[in-house]
Amino acid sequence: MHLVRLGPVGQERPAVVAGGTTYDLTGLTADVDGAFLAGDGIAAARAALEAGELPELPDAETMRVGAPITRPGAIICIGMNYAEHAAESGSAPPDVPIMFLKTPNTLAGPHDPVTIPPGSERTDWEVELGVVIGKRALYLDSPSQSLAHIAGFVLGNDVSERQYQLVDSGGQWSKGKCAPGFNPLGPWLVTPDEVDHTGLRLRSWVNGEPRQDSTTADMIFGVEHLVWHLSRYLALEPGDVIMTGTPQGVALSGKYPYLRPGDVVELEIDGLGRQRQEFVAAEVA
Repeated sequence: MHLVRLGPVGQERPAVVAGGTTYDLTGLTADVDGAFLAGDGIAAARAALEAGELPELPDAETMRVGAPITRPGAIICIGMNYAEHAAESGSAPPDVPIMFLKTPNTLAGPHDPVTIPPGSERTDWEVELGVVIGKRALYLDSPSQSLAHIAGFVLGNDVSERQYQLVDSGGQWSKGKCAPGFNPLGPWLVTPDEVDHTGLRLRSWVNGEPRQDSTTADMIFGVEHLVWHLSRYLALEPGDVIMTGTPQGVALSGKYPYLRPGDVVELEIDGLGRQRQEFVAAEVA
């Protein structure tokens, strides 16, 4: 199942895409949020779709695409989770997952413009597989329990400002990760039955030129391990998002220039859709 949210910022309507048609979910839920996921909303939406009870959403193809889940309680990110990315960053592969946080207000639609912070010289892109939690996970016994707590998967761009992340950080990465709009997500939330998350191809382009090209098979720590590991330290709540790390091919490698106003970043993960963002200069009063 492909869940989407369509409409202006703050006024998105929940919908489901099936067979090339977009169906309105507002008769079932006001939004795709933690309460919807925790309450078996996906199962209810699937049943209504199969029963022919969902109306088509008119003019869906002309509507803005929002993030496929509304403001999560937490966005939890994993750093250096691809060996080659760790190498290009000058680091050894980690022995345990590296965790940092993004603030929920970084969430943006997959095609929304992204503002480069004032004075930034080191704004970077990162294509990533995102995991959306559907059932509370705390102190799981083993990674084998993890999939039961996952609502679905999303395409994300973990936009980063490397000066803030690595120089001005005081040792914590989040300062370089939390500018408004620094986490475009979507277009879809895809349920686990529709994708094999262990072998998804991830790609990114800047101004049409290839940058990243890898697969989730190259993750150091897989999805199940990450959910289990994080649950040992914190409660993962329905609607929370885990960004699972990025492969090699970012500007931090030194192989490519950092982003400037007017640059266009495109990202894609097999089965999870495609994003396009224009990076724009900040308006400073």
